[in-house]
Amino acid sequence: MRPSPVFLGILAVTIAAGILAAVRDPFDAENVRDPIGTIGVFVLVIGGWILSLTLHEFGHALVAFKGGDYSIAHKGYLTMDVRKYTDPVLSIILPLIFLAIGGIPLPGGAVWINHAALRNRATASWVSLAGPLSNLVIGIVLCLVVALVPSLPFGLLVGLSYLALLQIVTFVLNILPVPGLDGYGAVEPYLPPNAREMGAKARPWAPLILFALLFAVPQVNALLWEASYSIFDAVGGSSRAASYGLQTFMFWKYN
Repeated sequence: MRPSPVFLGILAVTIAAGILAAVRDPFDAENVRDPIGTIGVFVLVIGGWILSLTLHEFGHALVAFKGGDYSIAHKGYLTMDVRKYTDPVLSIILPLIFLAIGGIPLPGGAVWINHAALRNRATASWVSLAGPLSNLVIGIVLCLVVALVPSLPFGLLVGLSYLALLQIVTFVLNILPVPGLDGYGAVEPYLPPNAREMGAKARPWAPLILFALLFAVPQVNALLWEASYSIFDAVGGSSRAASYGLQTFMFWKYN
Protein backbone atom coordinates (compact mmCIF):
# COMPACT_ATOMS: atom_id res chain seq x y z
CA MET A 1 0.00 0.00 0.00
CA ARG A 2 2.97 2.30 -0.55
CA PRO A 3 1.94 5.55 -2.34
CA SER A 4 2.91 5.60 -5.99
CA PRO A 5 5.48 8.05 -7.43
CA VAL A 6 2.59 9.72 -9.28
CA PHE A 7 0.75 10.42 -6.01
CA LEU A 8 3.94 11.66 -4.36
CA GLY A 9 4.70 13.85 -7.38
CA ILE A 10 1.26 15.48 -7.32
CA LEU A 11 1.61 15.93 -3.57
CA ALA A 12 4.98 17.65 -4.06
CA VAL A 13 3.55 20.01 -6.69
CA THR A 14 0.59 20.82 -4.43
CA ILE A 15 2.88 21.55 -1.48
CA ALA A 16 5.06 23.77 -3.70
CA ALA A 17 1.93 25.64 -4.82
CA GLY A 18 0.91 26.05 -1.19
CA ILE A 19 4.32 27.53 -0.38
CA LEU A 20 3.96 29.89 -3.36
CA ALA A 21 0.48 30.93 -2.18
CA ALA A 22 1.93 31.53 1.30
CA VAL A 23 4.84 33.73 0.24
CA ARG A 24 3.05 35.66 -2.53
CA ASP A 25 -0.28 37.22 -1.63
CA PRO A 26 -2.71 36.84 -4.58
CA PHE A 27 -3.60 40.51 -4.10
CA ASP A 28 -1.28 43.41 -3.31
CA ALA A 29 -1.90 46.25 -0.90
CA GLU A 30 -4.02 48.08 -3.50
CA ASN A 31 -6.13 44.95 -4.11
CA VAL A 32 -4.56 44.37 -7.53
CA ARG A 33 -4.21 40.72 -8.46
CA ASP A 34 -0.72 39.26 -8.22
CA PRO A 35 -0.23 36.64 -10.98
CA ILE A 36 2.31 34.55 -9.04
CA GLY A 37 0.17 34.33 -5.91
CA THR A 38 -2.90 33.58 -8.01
CA ILE A 39 -1.11 30.72 -9.76
CA GLY A 40 -0.11 29.37 -6.35
CA VAL A 41 -3.73 29.28 -5.16
CA PHE A 42 -4.96 27.86 -8.48
CA VAL A 43 -2.45 24.99 -8.56
CA LEU A 44 -2.98 24.35 -4.83
CA VAL A 45 -6.72 23.84 -5.41
CA ILE A 46 -6.30 21.75 -8.57
CA GLY A 47 -3.57 19.60 -7.03
CA GLY A 48 -5.49 19.21 -3.80
CA TRP A 49 -8.60 18.20 -5.68
CA ILE A 50 -6.72 15.51 -7.65
CA LEU A 51 -5.19 14.22 -4.42
CA SER A 52 -8.63 14.07 -2.81
CA LEU A 53 -9.99 12.22 -5.85
CA THR A 54 -7.19 9.68 -5.38
CA LEU A 55 -7.95 9.27 -1.67
CA HIS A 56 -11.68 9.01 -2.41
CA GLU A 57 -11.15 6.08 -4.75
CA PHE A 58 -8.46 4.57 -2.53
CA GLY A 59 -11.03 4.60 0.29
CA HIS A 60 -13.43 2.55 -1.84
CA ALA A 61 -10.64 0.15 -2.78
CA LEU A 62 -9.24 -0.31 0.72
CA VAL A 63 -12.63 -1.10 2.28
CA ALA A 64 -13.43 -3.47 -0.58
CA PHE A 65 -10.10 -5.26 -0.11
CA LYS A 66 -10.65 -5.57 3.64
CA GLY A 67 -14.20 -6.73 2.90
CA GLY A 68 -13.22 -9.68 0.73
CA ASP A 69 -12.50 -8.45 -2.81
CA TYR A 70 -8.82 -9.33 -3.05
CA SER A 71 -8.76 -8.67 -6.79
CA ILE A 72 -8.45 -4.99 -5.80
CA ALA A 73 -4.73 -5.49 -5.14
CA HIS A 74 -4.11 -7.04 -8.56
CA LYS A 75 -5.85 -4.11 -10.26
CA GLY A 76 -3.40 -1.68 -8.66
CA TYR A 77 -6.08 0.21 -6.73
CA LEU A 78 -4.08 0.16 -3.49
CA THR A 79 -1.13 2.09 -4.95
CA MET A 80 -2.78 5.54 -4.79
CA ASP A 81 -1.95 5.98 -8.46
CA VAL A 82 -4.68 8.24 -9.85
CA ARG A 83 -4.19 6.71 -13.29
CA LYS A 84 -5.55 3.39 -11.99
CA TYR A 85 -8.85 5.02 -11.06
CA THR A 86 -9.47 7.16 -14.07
CA ASP A 87 -10.16 7.63 -17.71
CA PRO A 88 -8.01 10.60 -18.80
CA VAL A 89 -10.89 12.50 -20.45
CA LEU A 90 -13.95 11.50 -18.44
CA SER A 91 -12.26 11.37 -15.05
CA ILE A 92 -9.67 14.14 -15.18
CA ILE A 93 -10.07 16.61 -18.05
CA LEU A 94 -13.86 17.04 -18.05
CA PRO A 95 -14.21 17.24 -14.24
CA LEU A 96 -11.44 19.84 -14.12
CA ILE A 97 -13.18 21.84 -16.85
CA PHE A 98 -16.47 21.71 -14.94
CA LEU A 99 -14.65 22.68 -11.76
CA ALA A 100 -13.09 25.62 -13.56
CA ILE A 101 -16.24 26.94 -15.24
CA GLY A 102 -18.81 26.28 -12.55
CA GLY A 103 -17.08 25.52 -9.30
CA ILE A 104 -18.90 22.16 -9.00
CA PRO A 105 -16.43 19.33 -8.30
CA LEU A 106 -17.84 16.45 -10.32
CA PRO A 107 -17.02 12.93 -9.15
CA GLY A 108 -14.18 11.92 -11.41
CA GLY A 109 -12.97 8.40 -10.74
CA ALA A 110 -14.05 4.82 -10.42
CA VAL A 111 -12.85 1.54 -9.01
CA TRP A 112 -14.37 -1.69 -10.24
CA ILE A 113 -15.52 -3.76 -7.30
CA ASN A 114 -16.41 -7.46 -7.41
CA HIS A 115 -19.47 -7.15 -5.19
CA ALA A 116 -20.01 -10.91 -5.24
CA ALA A 117 -16.75 -11.28 -3.31
CA LEU A 118 -17.79 -8.92 -0.51
CA ARG A 119 -18.76 -10.55 2.77
CA ASN A 120 -22.19 -9.03 3.27
CA ARG A 121 -24.52 -6.16 2.47
CA ALA A 122 -23.10 -3.98 5.23
CA THR A 123 -19.63 -4.30 3.70
CA ALA A 124 -20.99 -3.31 0.30
CA SER A 125 -22.57 -0.22 1.85
CA TRP A 126 -19.36 0.79 3.59
CA VAL A 127 -17.43 0.37 0.34
CA SER A 128 -19.70 3.01 -1.21
CA LEU A 129 -19.61 5.29 1.82
CA ALA A 130 -15.82 5.18 2.17
CA GLY A 131 -15.29 7.55 -0.77
CA PRO A 132 -17.55 10.47 0.23
CA LEU A 133 -16.61 10.07 3.90
CA SER A 134 -12.97 10.56 2.91
CA ASN A 135 -13.94 13.88 1.31
CA LEU A 136 -15.79 14.88 4.47
CA VAL A 137 -12.76 14.04 6.63
CA ILE A 138 -10.41 15.96 4.32
CA GLY A 139 -12.76 18.94 4.42
CA ILE A 140 -12.92 18.88 8.22
CA VAL A 141 -9.12 18.57 8.54
CA LEU A 142 -8.57 21.53 6.20
CA CYS A 143 -11.10 23.59 8.16
CA LEU A 144 -9.27 22.74 11.39
CA VAL A 145 -5.95 23.76 9.86
CA VAL A 146 -7.39 27.11 8.82
CA ALA A 147 -9.05 27.63 12.22
CA LEU A 148 -6.18 26.50 14.43
CA VAL A 149 -3.04 27.72 12.68
CA PRO A 150 -2.47 31.33 13.76
CA SER A 151 -1.60 34.05 11.26
CA LEU A 152 -1.99 31.81 8.21
CA PRO A 153 -0.84 33.72 5.09
CA PHE A 154 -3.79 35.09 3.12
CA GLY A 155 -3.14 33.04 -0.05
CA LEU A 156 -2.89 29.82 1.90
CA LEU A 157 -5.91 30.76 4.00
CA VAL A 158 -8.21 31.31 1.02
CA GLY A 159 -6.82 28.41 -1.04
CA LEU A 160 -7.24 25.85 1.74
CA SER A 161 -10.66 27.25 2.65
CA TYR A 162 -11.94 26.94 -0.91
CA LEU A 163 -10.44 23.46 -1.22
CA ALA A 164 -12.16 22.49 2.04
CA LEU A 165 -15.48 23.78 0.71
CA LEU A 166 -15.03 21.74 -2.48
CA GLN A 167 -14.52 18.63 -0.34
CA ILE A 168 -17.81 19.28 1.43
CA VAL A 169 -19.61 19.87 -1.88
CA THR A 170 -18.15 16.62 -3.21
CA PHE A 171 -19.40 14.83 -0.09
CA VAL A 172 -22.91 16.26 -0.47
CA LEU A 173 -23.05 15.38 -4.17
CA ASN A 174 -21.77 11.86 -3.76
CA ILE A 175 -23.96 11.03 -0.80
CA LEU A 176 -27.15 11.70 -2.76
CA PRO A 177 -29.18 8.48 -3.37
CA VAL A 178 -28.96 8.86 -7.15
CA PRO A 179 -28.07 5.78 -9.22
CA GLY A 180 -24.45 6.03 -10.23
CA LEU A 181 -23.44 7.96 -7.12
CA ASP A 182 -22.08 6.58 -3.86
CA GLY A 183 -25.17 7.42 -1.83
CA TYR A 184 -27.22 5.10 -3.97
CA GLY A 185 -24.50 2.45 -3.76
CA ALA A 186 -24.81 2.55 0.03
CA VAL A 187 -28.54 1.74 -0.01
CA GLU A 188 -28.62 -0.49 -3.10
CA PRO A 189 -27.71 -3.73 -1.26
CA TYR A 190 -30.86 -3.37 0.85
CA LEU A 191 -33.24 -2.70 -2.03
CA PRO A 192 -35.53 -5.39 -3.49
CA PRO A 193 -34.36 -7.01 -6.76
CA ASN A 194 -36.76 -5.07 -8.98
CA ALA A 195 -35.57 -1.74 -7.52
CA ARG A 196 -31.93 -2.72 -8.02
CA GLU A 197 -32.71 -3.63 -11.63
CA MET A 198 -34.30 -0.22 -12.22
CA GLY A 199 -31.32 1.45 -10.57
CA ALA A 200 -28.90 -0.43 -12.82
CA LYS A 201 -30.76 0.82 -15.89
CA ALA A 202 -30.73 4.39 -14.60
CA ARG A 203 -27.08 4.35 -13.50
CA PRO A 204 -25.54 5.54 -16.84
CA TRP A 205 -27.75 8.61 -17.25
CA ALA A 206 -29.09 9.58 -13.80
CA PRO A 207 -25.92 11.50 -12.77
CA LEU A 208 -25.98 13.34 -16.11
CA ILE A 209 -29.53 14.50 -15.45
CA LEU A 210 -28.55 15.61 -11.94
CA PHE A 211 -25.60 17.67 -13.19
CA ALA A 212 -27.70 19.13 -16.01
CA LEU A 213 -30.19 20.28 -13.37
CA LEU A 214 -27.40 21.77 -11.28
CA PHE A 215 -26.23 23.88 -14.21
CA ALA A 216 -29.61 24.68 -15.76
CA VAL A 217 -31.86 25.20 -12.72
CA PRO A 218 -30.60 27.89 -10.33
CA GLN A 219 -32.84 26.66 -7.51
CA VAL A 220 -31.28 23.19 -7.61
CA ASN A 221 -27.79 24.66 -7.70
CA ALA A 222 -28.66 26.91 -4.76
CA LEU A 223 -29.89 23.93 -2.71
CA LEU A 224 -26.57 22.15 -3.27
CA TRP A 225 -24.52 25.12 -2.15
CA GLU A 226 -26.81 25.92 0.78
CA ALA A 227 -26.50 22.36 2.08
CA SER A 228 -22.75 22.41 1.52
CA TYR A 229 -22.26 25.74 3.26
CA SER A 230 -24.38 24.55 6.20
CA ILE A 231 -22.02 21.62 6.76
CA PHE A 232 -18.97 23.74 5.98
CA ASP A 233 -19.94 26.32 8.60
CA ALA A 234 -20.85 23.59 11.11
CA VAL A 235 -17.35 22.06 10.95
CA GLY A 236 -15.67 25.43 11.43
CA GLY A 237 -15.13 26.56 7.85
CA SER A 238 -14.77 30.23 6.97
CA SER A 239 -17.32 31.15 4.31
CA ARG A 240 -15.63 34.52 3.79
CA ALA A 241 -12.22 32.94 3.19
CA ALA A 242 -13.74 30.31 0.88
CA SER A 243 -15.44 33.07 -1.10
CA TYR A 244 -12.10 34.85 -1.55
CA GLY A 245 -10.61 31.50 -2.54
CA LEU A 246 -13.27 31.01 -5.21
CA GLN A 247 -12.60 34.48 -6.62
CA THR A 248 -8.86 33.84 -6.61
CA PHE A 249 -9.19 30.41 -8.20
CA MET A 250 -11.55 31.62 -10.96
CA PHE A 251 -9.24 34.52 -11.82
CA TRP A 252 -10.57 34.80 -15.40
CA LYS A 253 -14.07 35.51 -14.04
CA TYR A 254 -13.24 37.75 -11.07
CA ASN A 255 -10.72 40.33 -12.25
